[in-house]
Amino acid sequence: MNKPSEGLTKKQAKVVERTIVGFSILSLVFLFQPFSMTLYSIGCIAVVVGGLSFNLVPLCVEGVKVSQLIKIGLIIFTILIVVAIIAIGSGHLYGIYLESSR
Repeated sequence: MNKPSEGLTKKQAKVVERTIVGFSILSLVFLFQPFSMTLYSIGCIAVVVGGLSFNLVPLCVEGVKVSQLIKIGLIIFTILIVVAIIAIGSGHLYGIYLESSR
């Protein structure tokens, strides 16, 4: 039996890699389908999540610890949240600026 500290096996690494790629493809299908606005909205969010998750693909190799993948994933999504907060905040401040310049 494998010890948890040994990291991913080759097969597990391939499964993680293919899951990320499959999720990215599915999100693009949702984005470009012409039938449902709900699926389009889900696709918009999923494309961003899939794009950020794609940064983990180079780490999907034999021997990488699962905890390391999770840690790097959390760092990537923390950066996304910080950038989103900065973007929303700057848009809000720009709105205040436009209101005051009238």
